[in-house]
Amino acid sequence: MPERPHPPFSLTLPGARRAVVVGAGSFGTAVAVLLARAGLRTTLQARTADQADRLRSERENRVYLPGVELPRELRIETIDDGLQRAELVFLAVPSRGIDEVIAGLDAHGLPPRAAVVSLAKGLVPPEGIAPTVLLRARFGADRVACVGGPAHAREMVSEGAGLVAASSSEELARTLSGVFTRAGVVCEQADDPVGVELAGAAKNAAALAAGATEGQGLNAAGAAAGHIFAEVWRYAEAQGARPESFIGLAGTGDLVATALAPQSRNRRAGELLADGVPSGEIPARIGQAVESLDLVPLLARALERAGVDAPVTGGLARLIAGDLPLDAWVALVRTTVPAPARRRVRPRPGFWARLRARLRGDA
Repeated sequence: MPERPHPPFSLTLPGARRAVVVGAGSFGTAVAVLLARAGLRTTLQARTADQADRLRSERENRVYLPGVELPRELRIETIDDGLQRAELVFLAVPSRGIDEVIAGLDAHGLPPRAAVVSLAKGLVPPEGIAPTVLLRARFGADRVACVGGPAHAREMVSEGAGLVAASSSEELARTLSGVFTRAGVVCEQADDPVGVELAGAAKNAAALAAGATEGQGLNAAGAAAGHIFAEVWRYAEAQGARPESFIGLAGTGDLVATALAPQSRNRRAGELLADGVPSGEIPARIGQAVESLDLVPLLARALERAGVDAPVTGGLARLIAGDLPLDAWVALVRTTVPAPARRRVRPRPGFWARLRARLRGDA
């Protein structure tokens, strides 16, 4: 059966723009605050009625983002209240449940021309698919985007951040960049959403790996993170991603922010793994979901299916599962020799390409 055509993304006049953030965790709350500051008519949708009632009465998310006042104009609802008037829908839910949320968007009244923006830094089980790939198949590439980059929630609303808004639609990427810029946050435009998502996934996995090896020395921690990034990059390249997505804000920039942050959930999860805490107990210890614990096994399987040699990512997945002792994991990190880095020689352009370059003044 042929795929039905997808209507493109389009916004009406600036004064009529409406945004909905689905998910009232720390990052979803922070994004909702920024959207309201940018002048969008913004609604934050909580998972339960009790959570929504608390947010409305306290005007603060004391569980996930304490100390940040919710703007007076920010509406609070539940997910069941629907999306009928939204023009921008931000999905601030963990990647392990985002497929169910995506499947329910139409039933919740998603308008046919609204854009859907993933804020998740993980992959969708069981196949380890990037969220925008699922969204693109359902709603069309021009209505789909993701946001990456170093953006710890509390600092983002008080000091700013370095975001990346990525979409195949230049208009949508430009719109998102403009919204966050008006809110006082630097936001780069990109047209490589899968690359940005896989860079964020690599960041989370690398932060977990660094936390798990930090007690064995900084060299080991750095090697663990470097191996993970290199292995995931080889996979991302095969998916059509570009190196800029890994080198820039969405990749190395986000990794540095996570590695340095005292409150980093992923790095702390790695430290707890090194202390012998079973992975199933770690989210309760930390008090929030830790996406890398679900992400790394998905990454390892995806890389294996793609034929990418990824011993360190695979070993980290075994460490999480309890199948590999810490000392064996550290030994794997210290002894793995990556594939040689080789300069890629670009083929010389043909006669007509060289002629066009001369006429343009490029050569």
